[in-house]
Amino acid sequence: MKKILFVTSEAHPLIKTGGLADVCGSLPKALSELSQDIKLILPRYQALKITEDIRFLCSVRVDNRNVNILETRLPDSQVTVLLVDYPTYFNFPGNPYVDELGEPWLNNAERFGLFCKIAVEVAMDRAHLNWQPDIVHCNDWQSGLVPALLSLEYEPPKTVFTIHNMAYQGLFPKTAVYDLNIPGRLWHIAGLEFYDMLSFIKGGLVYADFITTVSPSYALEIQTTEFGYGLEGLLATRNASLGGIINGIDTEYWNPETDTYIAQTYSAATLNKKRLNKADVQLKFGLPVNDKVPLFSLIGRLVEQKGIDLLVECLPEMMTMNLQFVLLGSGDKVFEKQLQVLADLYPEKMAIRLGYDEALAHVIEAGADVFLMPSKFEPCGLNQMYSQRYGTIPIVRKTGGLADTVTDTLPETLVIGSASGLVFNEASAGALLEAIKRALILYSVPNIWKKMQVNAMSQDFSWQRSAEQYLALYENL
Repeated sequence: MKKILFVTSEAHPLIKTGGLADVCGSLPKALSELSQDIKLILPRYQALKITEDIRFLCSVRVDNRNVNILETRLPDSQVTVLLVDYPTYFNFPGNPYVDELGEPWLNNAERFGLFCKIAVEVAMDRAHLNWQPDIVHCNDWQSGLVPALLSLEYEPPKTVFTIHNMAYQGLFPKTAVYDLNIPGRLWHIAGLEFYDMLSFIKGGLVYADFITTVSPSYALEIQTTEFGYGLEGLLATRNASLGGIINGIDTEYWNPETDTYIAQTYSAATLNKKRLNKADVQLKFGLPVNDKVPLFSLIGRLVEQKGIDLLVECLPEMMTMNLQFVLLGSGDKVFEKQLQVLADLYPEKMAIRLGYDEALAHVIEAGADVFLMPSKFEPCGLNQMYSQRYGTIPIVRKTGGLADTVTDTLPETLVIGSASGLVFNEASAGALLEAIKRALILYSVPNIWKKMQVNAMSQDFSWQRSAEQYLALYENL
């Protein structure tokens, strides 16, 4: 049995801004179910949704500050959660990284710097918890200083650093080095310095014993200039200690056979019931209820990374085809406006809902025929896995985790029973439109379409599979 300290800035269902929270809520649970002794540590934000009891454990003094450590539990699990309680930094409304106006907190360096230092105290058993981990598993830039600071300790635990998205690096002005009391031994070009700025992510990339990303393809992509964001050289030199493990999904929460959010539960054996969910989506979005017309969907952040610009370019032509389209998401105001204009122009064919609504996300996954995910880059992606689980055929671009989890429908993949979606290569509106036309052709051949749905629904995207790979990695370290 390994003792694991899992360091993250968010974890579902306690707090979530994106996919990081899904991973950090599910992986510790899956590891605990494999009989590991795991503790999750995260800041005590005002917005945390805590349902279990909280108790005070101890107070730790770091940089002349007294910081309380509280303990609770991750709902529906045996995972202990340690909360770093420092109200001056964390007791504010808003999300973990930005204020109510969407601006990054001005003291993010100090906030996450302190969080990292407390994680180090726990990791070195200086927080009087009488527990020292064998492995400290850090996630994204917010915990990047942990491997760096541990590198200065005597006989520290082994460290793993997982990159969920290279685009977010935690870069701060040089002055932060003094504000955070960063030891001089870490402040150099082969350490935490990045073009005269302090880089939190480099703490993980330089000093962790092993670096993982959330899919094998993304592990290769981040070693290229296109996806490395200036750190591709460093990643290439560390490639012997770099690998990808595909994220799992919560197969109980995303399960068409038991999903309480959807109008009609169904399985691969009862796919004909799926049309009742389609009617439900059409009703909820105010579209004509029609079983015959293919229903396309998209759920996600409306930002360029997700290829929303490609979709907006395709939509006028899509509106001339025999299809309907629904969208749930929010993001770039320019895209929101463009989509709203199109939805107003074609009320019979297209409807959008701006914002995020967990229940509606399940309803769409269950009711749509096709799910669009034309991302420019996608470290792992979850919706393409949810979609396959619900027999909703994903159209994805061949990048990162999308390339690793969706098998293109070709004559040969149909024969061997692996075809589960449609994959296109080029990040262009033309390539996306070709994939949409292919989907319409396949949809018009019911027996082929059903075969794709059954293939998609039989994939194993469980967290247990991923957790076993992480466990093997911990054992190797």
